[in-house]
Amino acid sequence: MNNFSIITEFLLIEFSNMRELQVLHAVLFLLIYLATLLGNLLTIAAIITDSHLHSPMYFFLSNLSFLDICTISVTLPKFIVNSLAGIQFLSLLDCAAQIFFFLFFVATEFALLMAMSYDRFVAICHPLHYGIIMTPARCLWAAAGSCLSGLVYSALHTGNMFRLPFRGSNVIHQFFCDIPHILKVSASDVFHTEFVLIVASSCVLLCCFAFLMASYARIFSSILKIPSEEGRYKAISTCSPQLIILMLFLISVITAVLRDTSDSSPIQNLLIAMAYTILPPLMNPIIYSLRNQKVTVAMGHMTAK
Repeated sequence: MNNFSIITEFLLIEFSNMRELQVLHAVLFLLIYLATLLGNLLTIAAIITDSHLHSPMYFFLSNLSFLDICTISVTLPKFIVNSLAGIQFLSLLDCAAQIFFFLFFVATEFALLMAMSYDRFVAICHPLHYGIIMTPARCLWAAAGSCLSGLVYSALHTGNMFRLPFRGSNVIHQFFCDIPHILKVSASDVFHTEFVLIVASSCVLLCCFAFLMASYARIFSSILKIPSEEGRYKAISTCSPQLIILMLFLISVITAVLRDTSDSSPIQNLLIAMAYTILPPLMNPIIYSLRNQKVTVAMGHMTAK
């Protein structure tokens, strides 16, 4: 135990020593946060208020928007407040909470994207059985199962990372409790266990990715068989946003897992972290608003009232 020092808080390194730039960072992140909240809340409100959008596809979309709000709310508000107040320290409990809820919402979102992809598979490949397969009860079970899988995944990782004392430096070159930085100061036993968990998670992720690619191959094969051009366009417009969001999500996760924190500059750390913590929640409502005509029309009717 001589190699261990008890760490009760972490030091989040600012990306600039100038007070003016720190405030500017806080304001920019605040604008991004407000834009993300506005886009996702408008999507949720449009789906709730428009009876034409009360279907499984939009039920999953509203849940996705809610998860996006939760995901970005785990990190950004704390950073904005700390930057404006000039606070750089984060307690061990706050750090554990950030990691737990971030993993929980991200894992739940991936499971929900799987359910959304299956919904599009049934709608396009088995349209006559869609009402029988995608019942309201099954949609609720799919959403509940996504939350449960996210809870188990998050609890395993967070419990493992914080089960032993930390050693070495408590400095984190990031604006939140970033998992790679936490693992660098964790005990060797924790690091090896977490490595096994990450490898197992990666295998599951690859299996899910293979399943999704096979499903979308079936989907696009069925779309090409639709005789009318209008029918093909309508089918593509309903599944392409989910495929774009899924690819954006996977690229963000791969970037987070494979990046090397030791050789990265502070600006590189910031940009990479933004790629998987801020970009997906910000882009998801934009992708759906621009490519989904029904959501756009519902938003227009709602704002016109």
